[in-house]
Amino acid sequence: MPDHIIIGSGINGLVAAALLALKGQSVLILEREEMAGGCLRTAEVTLPGFRHDVMAATWVLFMTSPAGAALGPHLARHGFEYCHTPHPTAVLRPDGSAVVLTTKRAENISTFNALSPGDGDQHAADVGGVEADAPFLFGLLGGALWSWPTAKLLWGQVRRRGLRGLATWFGTALVPARGWLETSYRSPLIQALYAPWVLHCGLTPESSYSGQMGKVIAFALEAAGAPVVRGGSGKAVEAFLGLIREKGGEVRTGADVDRITVKDGRVTGVTLSNGEEIRANSVLASVAPGQLMTRLLRGVNLPEDKAAAQNFRHGRGNFQLHYALDRPPEWLTPGLDKVALIHLSEGIDSVSKSANEAERGMLPAAPTICVGQPATMDPTRVPESKSLLWLQIPDAPRSIKGDAAGEISGDWDAAREAFADRIEAILARHIRDFDKIKLARKAYSPKDLEELNINLVGGDPYGGLCSVDQFFLFRPFPHSTNGVNALKGFTHIGASTHPGPGLGGGSGYLAAKRLGA
Repeated sequence: MPDHIIIGSGINGLVAAALLALKGQSVLILEREEMAGGCLRTAEVTLPGFRHDVMAATWVLFMTSPAGAALGPHLARHGFEYCHTPHPTAVLRPDGSAVVLTTKRAENISTFNALSPGDGDQHAADVGGVEADAPFLFGLLGGALWSWPTAKLLWGQVRRRGLRGLATWFGTALVPARGWLETSYRSPLIQALYAPWVLHCGLTPESSYSGQMGKVIAFALEAAGAPVVRGGSGKAVEAFLGLIREKGGEVRTGADVDRITVKDGRVTGVTLSNGEEIRANSVLASVAPGQLMTRLLRGVNLPEDKAAAQNFRHGRGNFQLHYALDRPPEWLTPGLDKVALIHLSEGIDSVSKSANEAERGMLPAAPTICVGQPATMDPTRVPESKSLLWLQIPDAPRSIKGDAAGEISGDWDAAREAFADRIEAILARHIRDFDKIKLARKAYSPKDLEELNINLVGGDPYGGLCSVDQFFLFRPFPHSTNGVNALKGFTHIGASTHPGPGLGGGSGYLAAKRLGA
């Protein structure tokens, strides 16, 4: 009988299990798929020898998180190693103009001021402001919100700023990215550099607090880069599993939990789909709210939670596209060869347009494209002299109602390759002889991604819409409190819970700490 059963082996489940196991508590991870890791999956999906991160790829959030700090030395013993570049991100516009963000602030200030006088100084003010507010800001973004430490954090800010000053801070933090970028930067290139990043937060340029998240991302990329794990995200999973098992934990794949068992208001364990019963006094579930309330806790009397789950909204889908290349890509615009993540985007308006089209169920006519070049940092992923590309399109419709360009019809099964062709045509305009160096490609639609991971509802990789009414104090539900509900011994973790999506492992970390890790 383990101390804790953890349903799901994504980043939050792995973090919670590792921290609890390090404290001598017995853990059992149950994963319904045959491969552990959730969205952390590395596989040869194009050609033998080309190892692609099928979904999650960039580890800056984990590297800079409390979970990463606590687990980093232990994971390193099991082969977890970062690969870096001093050029974390860039934007490439349709006309071939581009700007690169580096990990050197003085260089960024100089570059931005050269594009438009004053824009570099504004960048310094924006990232410097995040840096100055880091203890407060990251305490809110990553801490247990309903807790005495957070109350003390807020009281400290009241004493420092005054009530009116704190209200002003929150009001400024709610500014949308469009408002931030259009009033702060004159250069269209700098606006275009930051605008696509809000999509990776499950937001749009018009979303409340997307401006603040844009500043946080700018600070994090400049301070820590956009690292990948040597060998792929799957190697990170192997390191977690090695650590958990070293400390006596158990991980079972192909173990589909049918329901969480409950007696007298307390969890007693789980029942698997094959009928096997496993007892435990603590169950952590890393699942989407719908899966939790309609399946795992079906028949359990939780009226407020179940009513809220019916109103929980998921966001746009994701589309993934992977290429095996005969040689490293030669970008027609100089200076992009060593950049980790390049956005192909014209700017704020194009990002807003593509996101809006996807939200309305339309295939974007000009999707915002994120191009990852992991082999430039980690050549172990490809055969000698070869390369690969990782493309993420963060504004795909969950289900298709139409095509904004009027060219593609049908559902995702029928439209996947045609949409991939549209993306490839945009990409090929910027790489010399792309057709000649392309060896193979593999596309994943939002439907495909949900089939790989049941928690990606409609291909939504963020665990639910991240609008302000479903975030911070209100994630996943308006009445939610630190991942617990009326059931004793139960904890809800994962992207659908605070602190939200990404590879920071925040909810797993907070849950483990609350349980004594």
